[in-house]
Amino acid sequence: MKLPVPFLQLPLRFDAEVLAAEIEALGEHVWRDHPQKFPGNSMLPLLAAGGDPANESFIGEMAPTPELLRCPYLFATIASLGAVVGRTRLMRLAGQAEVTRHVDQGYYWTDRVRVHVPIVTQPTVRFECGGETIHMAAGECWIFDTWREHRVENDATQSRIHLVVDTVGGPGFWDLVAQGRAHDAPATGWSPRFVAPDGPASTLARERYNIPVVMSPWEIHFRLHGLLDEADQSMQITQDARDASDAFFRDWRSLWVQFADSGEGLEQYRDALYRFLESIPPALGALPLRNGTRWVDGVLALIGKMAVRQVR
Repeated sequence: MKLPVPFLQLPLRFDAEVLAAEIEALGEHVWRDHPQKFPGNSMLPLLAAGGDPANESFIGEMAPTPELLRCPYLFATIASLGAVVGRTRLMRLAGQAEVTRHVDQGYYWTDRVRVHVPIVTQPTVRFECGGETIHMAAGECWIFDTWREHRVENDATQSRIHLVVDTVGGPGFWDLVAQGRAHDAPATGWSPRFVAPDGPASTLARERYNIPVVMSPWEIHFRLHGLLDEADQSMQITQDARDASDAFFRDWRSLWVQFADSGEGLEQYRDALYRFLESIPPALGALPLRNGTRWVDGVLALIGKMAVRQVR
């Protein structure tokens, strides 16, 4: 999700040693390779589709995995965010490894804030985002602008472990964000609330509906024009892209009033989508965005892959 600053610290603090002990008690066998097989990157799913740690799907109810249910303080840490929680993992980065520079451009992450709680770390672990570099200390709570280019480097020998929560937020969560501290703001008077390990039992509000069967025309319009807002408005090609987007929106709306997301008319929706994508000329597709990606990359990630879901 786009944020007004690269990094924002939330006013929460956790006992990293207790969290680390819960994770250590789970054993090594629960850790999994990163889905993209990035060297030195591994993960431990905590909330996954159907509660199955082997399920990498973004679709369906996100439920606690058996590993999370064995970690009461980790559970309480997630619940303390006051958010409706989506996919959640522990992310481990081995010593002398990195998370390579990238932008989180996928559909699932575009509307979700990514929360980081460092659990095992050291001062030389550096997190870069939008040209800024910080160290997230153990027990702190941070969010960052995933739409900007970012990377992580661990140049020490010890592994780094972060709790990583994807969420659309919630009333309590946005209150925390409003009280947050930008990474470069003075820490004078900054006093995060400590979430104790022995606090009351917690409950989690969890995602159940996350990926549409058919994207509404208003979401189509919102996403296409959101991408165009990231382009240079002085370029004529930006207006060409806007005109093409508006024509696609009108076609999609004419189908929506016939079929909506009933599951009918899927072939007609796909035909309209393919016509739009095939009509994009190379020059228009190469329209650059502020984060270093291209307009067509965003269109493919947010619309091309997601406007009509494959239904079995």
